[in-house]
Amino acid sequence: MAVWDDVVGQEKVTDQLGAAARDADAYVTAEAEGKGTAALSGSAMTHAWLFTGPPGSGRSTAARAFAAALQCVSPDRALGGAPGCGFCDGCHTAMVGTHADVEVIRTDLLTIGVKETREQVRRAQMSPAGGRWQVIVMEDADRLTEGAGNVLLKAVEEPAPRTVWLLCAPSTEDVLPTIRSRCRHLALRTPPVDDVADLLMRRDGIEPDMAAYAARVTQGHIGRARRLATDERARRRRAAVLTVPQRVADVGGALRAAQELIDAAAEDAKEVAEEHDERETEELRAALGASEGKGSRLPRGTAGAMKELQDKQKRRSTRTQRDSLDLALSDLTGFYRDVLARQLGSGVALANEEAADVVQQLASSSGPEQTLRRIEAVLECREALDRNVAPLLAVEAMAMTLRAG
Repeated sequence: MAVWDDVVGQEKVTDQLGAAARDADAYVTAEAEGKGTAALSGSAMTHAWLFTGPPGSGRSTAARAFAAALQCVSPDRALGGAPGCGFCDGCHTAMVGTHADVEVIRTDLLTIGVKETREQVRRAQMSPAGGRWQVIVMEDADRLTEGAGNVLLKAVEEPAPRTVWLLCAPSTEDVLPTIRSRCRHLALRTPPVDDVADLLMRRDGIEPDMAAYAARVTQGHIGRARRLATDERARRRRAAVLTVPQRVADVGGALRAAQELIDAAAEDAKEVAEEHDERETEELRAALGASEGKGSRLPRGTAGAMKELQDKQKRRSTRTQRDSLDLALSDLTGFYRDVLARQLGSGVALANEEAADVVQQLASSSGPEQTLRRIEAVLECREALDRNVAPLLAVEAMAMTLRAG
């Protein structure tokens, strides 16, 4: 299985990356054989790439596949085969995350700070330990603080000879102009629903009916489709979100629905905390030399490290809650999109076929202008959450607008 097989619906992008991988392979091979150093300028390969596309388009999947192709050591290359076989040691270890020269940076916090970025810039100055390239994949480049972006800029401007930066972000506007101007840009699209369903069946072993359902209701969002297909709790919570449009008929119902959305997001954050926080705390206590047993005293001078971990866990909880809310708001947007399609007489298939009766009822009892205002209210709520507005206030304001129409 080639490394590109999981990059669905992005044929133009994979063609470009495949050409770049071939040029990169020729560059390293010529250097290793002492045939001189061919310049990368003018070739399909470059030292910095920016992958953009809507959520669920597979930005990070494409970046990791490219990283694997750059590390490919398949003997078939000498016979004209393309890098990225998917089977050799270079491809396999890069794809599973154990390759010494492929660093994948992802965060479960709200931002990526200067300290973390400096560590990666330092790593980028080293030569590959054993692979063909030093590859750094930054999956959340849009979460770089301004200071961290300025730190990264220097590394992107003056890269080491065999270092490649692969940055992922929703759009070019989410990255500093000085950084994006030094990267080769690849724009990914939302993959077709049928392609996502096929991926879920082929890669994850999902039953055809469940794969088709998950791909349809998420409208081609690969990550969310996989979660829905494999997590019963996610399906229950989505079903609860789709009842919100029926429950905002009066002020009390609107406020209760808003509170329940916040409570569900808080429950998600609590589940993540229960899964990670206690383990991380115990591991740190052991590393600091604390005696065994809950409540035992920490060695002198180590309280700062524990406080730093607690702050990180608090930021992760906030991120988890906001991500959960964002998923719920995306589902609401999809519901009102179905309502608008029915009001305008569009023949497009409903994303929420299981709620077709409710969609038709709301489409008949309101006009397209009201539906557009409701969609705008959901989008404004998402923007308010990005601006750090108190979640309950933002969701209550949205619920009241959904009621008024």
